[in-house]
Amino acid sequence: MLYQGNYAQLRVGNRGDNNVKIKLGIPKGSLQDATLQLFAQAGLPIHTNSRSYFASTGDPEIECMLIRAQEMARYVEHGALDAGLTGLDWVIESGLEVVTVSDLIYAKQSRGKVRWVLAVPENSPYQKPEDLDRRIIATELVNVTRKYFQQRGVNVTVEFSWGTTEIKARLLDGIVDLTETGSSIRANNLRVIDTLLHSTIRLIANKQAWETSWKREKMENIAMLLKGAIEARAKIGLKMNVPEARLSEVVGFLPSEKSPTVSRLADSSWVAVEVILEEKQERELIPRLKRAGATGIITYPLNKVIP
Repeated sequence: MLYQGNYAQLRVGNRGDNNVKIKLGIPKGSLQDATLQLFAQAGLPIHTNSRSYFASTGDPEIECMLIRAQEMARYVEHGALDAGLTGLDWVIESGLEVVTVSDLIYAKQSRGKVRWVLAVPENSPYQKPEDLDRRIIATELVNVTRKYFQQRGVNVTVEFSWGTTEIKARLLDGIVDLTETGSSIRANNLRVIDTLLHSTIRLIANKQAWETSWKREKMENIAMLLKGAIEARAKIGLKMNVPEARLSEVVGFLPSEKSPTVSRLADSSWVAVEVILEEKQERELIPRLKRAGATGIITYPLNKVIP
């Protein structure tokens, strides 16, 4: 690894700007694209270079570096980074003390949480964790897995897996692996017998950086924008014109954060109505609005929704 065990190298990249910039870690690897898309939607686009671990952004107060999610807590805890995005799983695995600024529910493919599961081959005789006593388990999440079996009094050998963990279930006795949709587990003819941990992405901070007022405010601002972008992904905006005489009826079944925005039109017998709703509500709501006399119905995507 480029920075493994050498925190000083990261500090050199600041070029003496320690007092005016937040040093922010972006997860490199499987979460990188999803994270960059989220930042762009939040109005904080990050520009990467495939030949560099440093990234640029339009915000002069943010300096970004690409770091593996597995190592993020280490660099944040030691102060090489002020803040970074990584999974709760890797924070727990590291055992290091960092501040959780925000819980951000997004993943590589979906909008939900991911799971670390204990899996065995489909035709395996093992049905529960206790059946794996004195067996060998492969995983990247070594410390969490050892603690899981120790708490159950099950004596297993936990071996670190360097990727493609699903294949090793056939060579060893079982695996503990990350799954988002379960498709990889099924594709490799594996069977889940327990879930060790649910995980989401966390924006974490170095304790000293968090105690610096302007850095804390900057981190809170970043978290607010990211959460607003995540909130917007499941929602849409809806505009329409409604006959004044049927406004009460329409407002009565419209979902809304507070109440719909209603504006008068030049024709006093009509009003314009605007509302934010869950995307899944659209297919049922639009036909109902049409039957209630609404016209000029428009739906549009949202970049951010800040409660």
